[in-house]
Amino acid sequence: MSALTTAPVLSGVVAETSVGSPALNIGIFAAFVLVTLTIVIKIAGGRKTAEQMYTGGGAFSGKQNGIAIAGDYLSAASFLGIAGAIALQGYDGFLYSIGFLVAWLVALLLVAELMRNTGRLTMADVLSYRLKQRPVRMAAATSALAVSFFYLLAQMAGAGGLVSLLLGVSGATAQNIVIAFVGVVMVAYVMIGGMKGTTWVQIIKAILLITATAVMTVWVLGKYGLNLSSLFQAAVDANPKAGEALLNPGLKYGISTTSKIDFISLSLALVLGTAGLPHVLQRFYTVPTSKQARKSVEWAIWLIGGFYLLTLVIGFGAGALVGPEKIAAAPGKANAAAPLLAYELGGSPLLGIVSGIAFATILAVVAGLTITTSATFAHDLYNRVWRRGEATQEEEVKVARYAALGGGAIAIGGGMLAKDQNIAFLVALAFAVAASANLPTILYSLFWKRFNTRGALWSIYGGLISAIGLIIFSPVVSGKPVDPVTGKSPSMLQGVDFSWFPLDNPGLVSIPLGFLLGVIGTLTSKEFDAAKYAEMEVRSLTGHGVGEAIHH
Repeated sequence: MSALTTAPVLSGVVAETSVGSPALNIGIFAAFVLVTLTIVIKIAGGRKTAEQMYTGGGAFSGKQNGIAIAGDYLSAASFLGIAGAIALQGYDGFLYSIGFLVAWLVALLLVAELMRNTGRLTMADVLSYRLKQRPVRMAAATSALAVSFFYLLAQMAGAGGLVSLLLGVSGATAQNIVIAFVGVVMVAYVMIGGMKGTTWVQIIKAILLITATAVMTVWVLGKYGLNLSSLFQAAVDANPKAGEALLNPGLKYGISTTSKIDFISLSLALVLGTAGLPHVLQRFYTVPTSKQARKSVEWAIWLIGGFYLLTLVIGFGAGALVGPEKIAAAPGKANAAAPLLAYELGGSPLLGIVSGIAFATILAVVAGLTITTSATFAHDLYNRVWRRGEATQEEEVKVARYAALGGGAIAIGGGMLAKDQNIAFLVALAFAVAASANLPTILYSLFWKRFNTRGALWSIYGGLISAIGLIIFSPVVSGKPVDPVTGKSPSMLQGVDFSWFPLDNPGLVSIPLGFLLGVIGTLTSKEFDAAKYAEMEVRSLTGHGVGEAIHH
């Protein structure tokens, strides 16, 4: 089941389509967009090389990059989706936060430094380092584009629901217009500022988001005498349908055997997915050394961990002060919990500020994803595969800009389809695809001497096809029963049912399959280059080639 299906809804509740002052909200949005675009133009405008476009020239410190990673990672799913999931599902909603945080330990311990040392611009640089360049780059690029598309879906869906709530508009057409606007602005960030401009937007946004969430947390606790127990009890009292179950495991994932298995599948995807996300991996190339890459992840873990503790209070605060009925009836449904709480606490001014920050969150994350998709398309597919490495820097950057336009158009279309889904849930699907297709190949490339091209291709394509195939035939896309209040099914497609896979998240099947296919593909091929593996091992550990490493 999706994260919306257990939302308590009372029959007869009328959707609340106008909250606060739409004029004030629009003003704050416009101010943020203008200020950040000005910063992007001042700091990062002008002509760029491919490296400046994709990685900002590797000029950021570990601290700066760590804050930017937090800004990139603390997406609409973290702020809007998780807060809504906690408000409606309590303990089970908070499990998203735990999974998203623990995932960083995998990234820190296994991939951050090694990826930074081995690659230069994209994930495919590492995966193809000791294997056949063209087929592996094509496979890695295909996977990176697929993962980025699912992640983009979530952010665009969040934008539609959030801004519709704030501007007092309802209906599919209005939300679609909003999603299109977000797409246009994010493409502008990327085309004008490249990675340098996008990174500064992410740094600014991270500071604003964490500060605003901390203020709301203290404000909510202040209403209950700084007593967490009192807050939890108030949330239970405001949700008589769930009652004490709100504070215990199982409200969402303990309903049936299928839901329990689904939770295991979700957990696997969340914990293993981060280390395979192309837009996260690309951030490791924006620092000058592997030591700074490690420092980036350390900063990110502290900031992200602290933020997720705050979401616990925000979620239960929304459940207690706003109530599940209002949340479930608002545009964006569960995703509206945090903005509705802001309105409850500080009226229109706080709602406008918090929503402006949430909007900034979506723009910053989407811009980062767009950089990754355009770099993957231009560097890996256009230059390395189609032009066999003979394209000039100017040609590659030009193609990257066109790719940003195309990626923006696809993201807009996908966001329109997915606008009623819980964002945290949609992001979990992106994590499942990343953990199934990318992570096995990354780990095998870095740590398994025998690994070869066939193993890489089987692992990437097998994990990718199984994950996406199972998602298509899961209840996420079709087949969930119609909600009697809204008259709509929580599935993406209405009025059809071609689902046969029972789980919402495919990770339990597709992740082990990706690892297994990598082993089978490798062992059934005789290809093996011991010298190339030794060279990659030295580079991954030192950041230098064999000759350079001996000299150092």
